[in-house]
Amino acid sequence: MKKTKYILLSLIMGLSMIGCSDLEEEPVGLLSPEGFFSTTDDIQLAVNASLTHAINEEIWGRKLSIALMLRSDMVNLNSSQTHRVEMNMHSITGDNEMVYDPWNRIYMGIAAANYAIAGAEDVSADDEFKNPVTAQAYFARAFYYFHLVRLFGDVPYIDQPTDDLASLSSISCTPEAEVYEKIIADLEYAEEWLPYIVTSRATPSKAAAKAYLALVYLTMAGNTSGSPYFQMAYDKAKELIVNKGDYNIDLDPDFQTLFNANKIDASIEPIFALDYNNVEAPDNAYDQTAPMTGIRGDDDDQGWSVASPTMAVYDSFDPDDYRTRVSFQTEATIGGVTVDYTDFQRSGHEHAVNQPYIAKYTRYPGPYARSNKRATSHNYSMIRYAEVLLIAAEAGVEIGAADAIDFLNMVRERARNGGQSTNGGYVEETIPASTVPENLTSITVDDVLEERRIELAFEGKRWYDIKRRQLGDVVFSASGYEGEKPDWNASVDYDTPIPQDEIDRNPNLTN
Repeated sequence: MKKTKYILLSLIMGLSMIGCSDLEEEPVGLLSPEGFFSTTDDIQLAVNASLTHAINEEIWGRKLSIALMLRSDMVNLNSSQTHRVEMNMHSITGDNEMVYDPWNRIYMGIAAANYAIAGAEDVSADDEFKNPVTAQAYFARAFYYFHLVRLFGDVPYIDQPTDDLASLSSISCTPEAEVYEKIIADLEYAEEWLPYIVTSRATPSKAAAKAYLALVYLTMAGNTSGSPYFQMAYDKAKELIVNKGDYNIDLDPDFQTLFNANKIDASIEPIFALDYNNVEAPDNAYDQTAPMTGIRGDDDDQGWSVASPTMAVYDSFDPDDYRTRVSFQTEATIGGVTVDYTDFQRSGHEHAVNQPYIAKYTRYPGPYARSNKRATSHNYSMIRYAEVLLIAAEAGVEIGAADAIDFLNMVRERARNGGQSTNGGYVEETIPASTVPENLTSITVDDVLEERRIELAFEGKRWYDIKRRQLGDVVFSASGYEGEKPDWNASVDYDTPIPQDEIDRNPNLTN
């Protein structure tokens, strides 16, 4: 029996679930949970398998995280590889590996979550013991579908294992609105049963479910003034803010700690994180965000210089704002010589550029970093308390809540704290508190979106903000930070094309 469980678990973690993805293999969605699940530990194994897919190179290890950066107006491309150029220029095709790899891997995560949920029905245990574990699977499924629906719009919605191959290979896409309703239902179950406190922020909690509900409502509201979802987003975010002590969440006093793999475990700001920390990841779980955004030729990290901000992006940050120092690297040691960003091309590599680079992932990678700082020890915050404050602020402006400005100013106040950081090289120094950024005395939606742009820079949030607020025509125009994106077409480019090989196998799949 034990051997059988290990075999089935490996199948959960390794095969695609959607029938039309690879009809030559037995999809994991066709595996029956019968006989595998007998205890809550078995449910937990399947949950862990589900969330492990998120740290794979095809999702947050590189493919999806970098794609979200390139599709925003904050990160430019220094490479000529076609799949990356398509992301950067919004000429994306369904044959792009940065489309089909995340698609397939996300559905693997969903398959494992479905397997856990279905298998839990076979476990004879009291609800108080079984449901909190099962709720993690509901959360994981909602997490994955939330990414899918924001990326693709209408997508196939599959919520259970099945032994009917024919139905999977002819499945149609579920309308976007219906997918959102199912995401909400999963998060509501998770909200009810998940614990208040967890030992690791990589374990879903009640706060994580509430925070994602708030973000889902904000996303559903879009830019429609008067949408009832703004009130729902505000109310759900406010629940967390008012009761933050119950959930052991708050702003970290030092913004740099959020991007320091040596300190992040002690922070209570992350609400849900993808955990690379304390795990020497295998090849297929490499975290490659650091080398992708690192300085080419840097003696410290030998980055690949694939994705970096433009000078206009750097110049848009206040130099006296502590977050600027944390977010950008403006000094490096190249060939034994310490230089500022005006001489970063001294490495001679064609990808090197003389401009500041992203520092959030290269500065403190932790003890498990390998060559080029791959396989780091980072815990990537998928949602953190500062974003909850900004959700409440944005939704609050829309509904006329008087305290909306207070939530935004809390985020700015933390930035004024300063902290322990370095600007490149190897010497850490104490950055004193300052008066920048000052509190705002009035607030608009644009103010909140700008605060999100600064606070959450390079964290995979900006593209989703551009999409939900329909900002593309402005930010990808000639006046945008990266200049005009001539291929941008608002009528089609907010949604990612479904992988072409999926459509070739099943013409019912189209968005």
